[in-house]
Amino acid sequence: MLQMGLIIGAGLLLQLKKEIDWVQPPTLNGSAPAAVPAQSVEDLLAAAQSASELELTDWRDISRVDFKPGKGIVKFVAANNWEAQIDTATGEVLQIAYRRSDIIESLHDGSFFADWVKLYVFFPSALILLTLWGTGVYLFFLPHVKQWRKANRKARQTAEQESRK
Repeated sequence: MLQMGLIIGAGLLLQLKKEIDWVQPPTLNGSAPAAVPAQSVEDLLAAAQSASELELTDWRDISRVDFKPGKGIVKFVAANNWEAQIDTATGEVLQIAYRRSDIIESLHDGSFFADWVKLYVFFPSALILLTLWGTGVYLFFLPHVKQWRKANRKARQTAEQESRK
């Protein structure tokens, strides 16, 4: 029961991750959006390494690199969940922020605890939740379907009686 509350609560937060800066930092615009990066990947990495919060020594410390050419930035997400957004034209660090969306996602799918918890606790809970939703939809529409059938039957009987006259 607790895991279902965690799945639902984390799912709601993930739905709002672009609207709540606390969950995921907003994506900024670089100085030259939609342009070919003027900086090399090594220069962009060096800019990210200048942010002490990320604790980057080499590529193995990076969880994700997200190029946003339409915005003119690249995001370096460190293994410690800190994110640096760097302007691809100037190499300037535009923002350093903590990214909680990855932690919330791991709570949502159960991988935060262990892979076996994800597979043997959260997955069955999701199946149960899906079954409850399906049966709830069925029970919601059942009275309407019965009422519709009853009305059709009554209309048919009325039509038959009038055709006999």
